[in-house]
Formats: sequence, C-alpha cells, structure tokens
Amino acid sequence: MTKTYFRPLGLCYGSDAEQLIASRRAGRLGGSRTIGFTLVEHIKRDGKSVSREIAPYTEAQQAIEVPRGEYAGLTMDAPQIMGIVNVTPDSFSDGGQHSTSDAGASHGLALAAEGAHILDVGGESTRPGSDAVSVDDELSRVIPVIKRLGDAGHVVSIDTRKHLVMREAVKAGAAIINDVSALQHDPDSLRMVAELKVPVVLMHAQGDPRTMQLNPHYDDVALDVYDHLEQRVMACIEAGIPRSHIAIDPGIGFGKTFRHNLELLNQLTLFHGLGVAVLVGLSRKGFIGALTGEKNARSRVHGSVGGAIQAALNGVHILRVHDVKATVEALAVTSAAMDPRTSEF
Repeated sequence: MTKTYFRPLGLCYGSDAEQLIASRRAGRLGGSRTIGFTLVEHIKRDGKSVSREIAPYTEAQQAIEVPRGEYAGLTMDAPQIMGIVNVTPDSFSDGGQHSTSDAGASHGLALAAEGAHILDVGGESTRPGSDAVSVDDELSRVIPVIKRLGDAGHVVSIDTRKHLVMREAVKAGAAIINDVSALQHDPDSLRMVAELKVPVVLMHAQGDPRTMQLNPHYDDVALDVYDHLEQRVMACIEAGIPRSHIAIDPGIGFGKTFRHNLELLNQLTLFHGLGVAVLVGLSRKGFIGALTGEKNARSRVHGSVGGAIQAALNGVHILRVHDVKATVEALAVTSAAMDPRTSEF
C-alpha cells in the first residue's frame, strides 16, 4: 500500500513570506503568517521503497497550512519557550540540582523571569537507562512545585507517563500534560486526558527509557516517527480529545542514534503535515555533546541554542529548553533579522 507524505521546502521569512503568501506564491508553514514555503518534497512509500520528487507548494496537503489555534491559552504564531523544571535526583542535565520542592519552584520562577512561557515540571527521569519511580514518589516531588508555580500565574506542564499523576497535577494547577510515551505507557492515560480536557504533548519514543538506546532501528526514521505520531493523534481524536488540544514531539534522543537525531532535525517541516502544534526538545542532549565535544551536559548551552534556532526556523511552535535566557535572546536576534519590523528600534 502506497502512502504519501509532504515535506515543505524553499522556506521564506518575515515580510518576504507575508508577500509571497498573500500573492499565493507560498504556503503558510505550520499555519504561520511569517514563515512560508514555496516548494514541497512529494514523498511516496510502498513498503521499504521510497521515492521523492520536488513539486510546487500548491501540491502540499491542506493540514500544513491550517492556522494553529491557541494552545493552553498561548498563541502559536511565534515560538513559545517551555522551560524545564526537573524535580528529580537523577536528571541527566543538572544532576538533581533542583530536586527539592523549594529548589524546583525557585528554579521555575527564575525561568519564567527569563522569558519561559510554559514551565514543564517532571518528577521522573526519562534519561537513557533510567528506572521508573512510584506514583507516590512522583507526586511528592511535583505537586508542591506545580501549586507554587500555578498560584504565581504561570502556565505549568506536567511531564509524566502516569494517569494518576496527570489527574493530581491538573488538580494542583497544571494546564498541559506532556507524556514521553504518547499516552501508551499507562493504559488509563488516554481516557484520563480526555476527561481532564487539557492539552497534551504526544512524544515519540522507541522503547522504554531503560532500554531505548540499545540499537534503535528504523526503515526511515522521519517517516516512521511521522506514522507513529499520526496514529497517536488519531487515537486521541477518537477518544474525544480535540485536535487543537494536541501537540506532537518527534522525541529527539528517545530511541534514536546520533544520525537519527540529525535526520529528524533536517526533516522537521515534515511534521507540520499532522496539522497540530509541533514541539521540539533537544536541549543539552547527548548528540549535542557528540557534535561539540562537550561532555558536561550543563555546558552544552551553545549547541542547544543552535539547535533551538534551527527548529524555530523550521516553524516549530514550542521549544523545550533548559537555558531559557540564552534561547530567548538568540530568538530575539533571529526574529529581528528575519523581519526588522518586529524590532522596537
């Protein structure tokens, strides 16, 4: 059975994009007003046979251009920054530096002050090789932090795979559920998200965190990840979750080799075909250390920011990052250069 995919190419930005879109010489990338695409790679796959050809943008599927609505009250017309708040003793990125409730909440407030639009609170490490924690342990870590950040008026996301944690986190003030298993780890999580009526992030991961980096394999990583996420989006819609409540994440570093990660970043525009908001989280991950030679995760700031900018230029709607201030400043310069009208000077 042949399946067709469309990957936008020939990107344009700012006023150039607006003019090309208005004159119907470019399409809206991910529904954006300020990022356009003038060409599309028309991909056909039949089993393991894949063919590719370049075509005019008008041959792309409609879902790529549909404007994305608000997500947890946030507009998707410019990249939104999701700041990472790890309340775990074994985080790969900060070594448990913010593992207490007070430290986690203080860190979240600091990230918000630096410009984070969403604060993603997690109480279970999903780094390669990590073990699961109990529901009680996870709740004891995240609930006090969520309450403090939510009471301070911030949009809070709960990073969890467990339906009971999802329920209690939303009660405590979480506005988004971010599940690295795309609601597959816990058989009750899909029903729970539908009942809670809050937005969800569906991330792709091949295998469990404990074993996911043991020789991951794909026929075509970008197309395989797309197919899996498409299935999860449809499962959510069938369960009663509105498409506007869904974001997808290709899962950089989760069951992927160094080359797989780079292939996904190179083909990010493909995922706009799912017709939902796209999130990318690559901050401080191992492949950045491999590229830059930086072994200390906390020192991978420059490589992480470079990856975030590359994702933003490919129309990604939400950037999940550790280094909020550095990312916000880099985006400010990038945005002003793409469209000088956005600058106040």
